[in-house]
Amino acid sequence: MSRGLSQEQVGRYQQDGILFPLDVMSAQEAAGMLQQLEANEAAHGGRLSGRIGQKPHLLYPWMDQLVRHPAILDAVEAVLGPNLFCWGSQFFAKNARDPGYVSWHQDGTYWGLSSPDVMTAWVALTPSVPQNGCMRVIPGTHKQQVPHEDRFAATNLLSRGQEIAVDVDISQAVDVALQPGQMSLHHVLIFHGSEPNGSDVRRVGFAIRYVPTHVSQKSGIRESALLVRGQDEFGNFDHETSPEAEMHPDAVARHKQVIDRQMQILYAGAKQKGRREVA
Repeated sequence: MSRGLSQEQVGRYQQDGILFPLDVMSAQEAAGMLQQLEANEAAHGGRLSGRIGQKPHLLYPWMDQLVRHPAILDAVEAVLGPNLFCWGSQFFAKNARDPGYVSWHQDGTYWGLSSPDVMTAWVALTPSVPQNGCMRVIPGTHKQQVPHEDRFAATNLLSRGQEIAVDVDISQAVDVALQPGQMSLHHVLIFHGSEPNGSDVRRVGFAIRYVPTHVSQKSGIRESALLVRGQDEFGNFDHETSPEAEMHPDAVARHKQVIDRQMQILYAGAKQKGRREVA
């Protein structure tokens, strides 16, 4: 068993599709990362929007270090094994009184990946609690893929407004409450969403998507990922490169190519472009 999780914790994750709270860093370290994020947001008009907000770890060295954080990788390895790609990352931020919400969905619906062996580490940089719209899940719903519909909405934080097209028993919903420096781990197929931020406290989390190296892309489009632990014995993804410096021109050019391919996969069959295609 990896030093990251106990056998009991691994069993809980496998049963429920969710595990939280797990300590990653101190509240002071999280506050320092939030400060760096907000400085980067200010440089881009107030938020990391559109394409810059996808896989930002390929543009900013401190985010590259975060997706490689040993406490995160140790926990992920306990479930997915020793050979790991960071397949994606994204900040989910809701400002005070923000009407933005996340509809009930399963993450893997449009990702085109060959296996449900996909895990998201959601790292809190601020408090994430019911009052400011923390993530909510329906434990145990990760056993099968269900139909979804695209319901594009201006306040939906998801790329296509994707929403589960079957009844969701919200009486079984659990609030994934986290404090700064803590994380949750959730399965790619668990039903989850979040409500708007009705408080005066900003909510910011960094979602990091991990896959074992045996996973592949089924769409026929050659995709890429960042090897963060172990070895790649399969060659299913092109290997991404860590940024030389913040928004380094070479990193920016590579990132554009990566996101171009990712958007082709994500929006295949969509009736309109979504939030991620906004510059």
